Amino acid sequence: MSCGRKYPPHPRLTRCPSCGGLLDVKVHPREPPSWRIWEQRKSGVWRYWELLPAISGVKPVTLGEGATPLVELERIGRMLGLKRLYAKNEGQNPTGSFKDRGMTVAVTLAKAIKARALIVASTGNTAASVSAYAARAGLRRIVVVPRRKTALGKLAQSVLYGADIVEIEGSFDAALKAVMTAVEEDPRLYPLNSFNPWRLEGQKTLAYEVAEALGGEPPDWVVVPVGNAGNISAIWKGFKELYRYGLITRLPRMAGVQAERAAPLARAWQKGLDEPLFVDKPETRATAIRIGHPVNWPKAMKAVKESNGVFTMVSDEEIMKAQAMLARLEGIAVEPASAASLAGLARLVEDGVIAPDETVVIVLTGHGLKDPQAMLEAGARRYIAGSPEEAVKIVLGLAES
Repeated sequence: MSCGRKYPPHPRLTRCPSCGGLLDVKVHPREPPSWRIWEQRKSGVWRYWELLPAISGVKPVTLGEGATPLVELERIGRMLGLKRLYAKNEGQNPTGSFKDRGMTVAVTLAKAIKARALIVASTGNTAASVSAYAARAGLRRIVVVPRRKTALGKLAQSVLYGADIVEIEGSFDAALKAVMTAVEEDPRLYPLNSFNPWRLEGQKTLAYEVAEALGGEPPDWVVVPVGNAGNISAIWKGFKELYRYGLITRLPRMAGVQAERAAPLARAWQKGLDEPLFVDKPETRATAIRIGHPVNWPKAMKAVKESNGVFTMVSDEEIMKAQAMLARLEGIAVEPASAASLAGLARLVEDGVIAPDETVVIVLTGHGLKDPQAMLEAGARRYIAGSPEEAVKIVLGLAES
């Protein structure tokens, strides 16, 4: 994307050999894809295999990812004054986050080339996902996570899936630097962070599912939490591919949401800058987007600009409020980073950026159980009963109140 060079495709090619920059995968299907063909197949990421990178004769490493529900948020929509508001609930993927979409594709390719071990830096979700899919593929998995800054639910997943866990002092950015250095020194290690363009190919299928669920047309807006900035660009790429093949007649606008103290792209956007204002010590309760040096920023910036979209940022207080709203008004439990999309939407509606008559999809990236401590912080009315009789008395009193 920086120098414009082109290369024959190979799973080992994850950065440009010439300039070290990001690569973008171009898939050329033998026959044009169609909704009619896709509708006849089993739902999930591999439903759309014509537009995915695949090696002939290689069986996908899959756990049944994708096909997550698009849920209409009627109560929250009314509160915000929106006629059509939907949530793409990615927390219903096998390991509880959107990362599984990309991992099924990238791990399939890694197994095909007989990678020695898979490695990632992670705030937690990527570690959990690669650990599960590597286990499925029978490959060794190594995860590097920030010490004491990884949500318990995510760390527990990596433990259960049998990963080798390296806890590093510092932020995600320090973990990613360690991973990239290790891969340079031992090319047998296969990196699965989002600078690997093959992983993002799986994540673009979210766009296909949204358009399919809405009757073959995209929403007006797609609102996405932004951390390392790969997902928003992958989703935008998916919509562009649908448009290229005539499967949709227009394109949505993309809105990226960051936490105030971890907002290198949103702050740059506010100032009209073309490059991020990197944050050396990012802090936010939304641990999945606590990233100050997003590696995919060029792709994310391009996606927002091309779509005539916007970046915005919200406070931790707004994020936690949105998390509680989703749970208590719509029955959807998400981790704080996922709730950033709703908090950002509320801000954009208030600022008049998104109009009441526009159709909006917010992407909820991870399940609430990823961060049980954050769920407990929402608070609840709790009562102690010393006996069954006392419990009945409390219950009856609550029923009348």
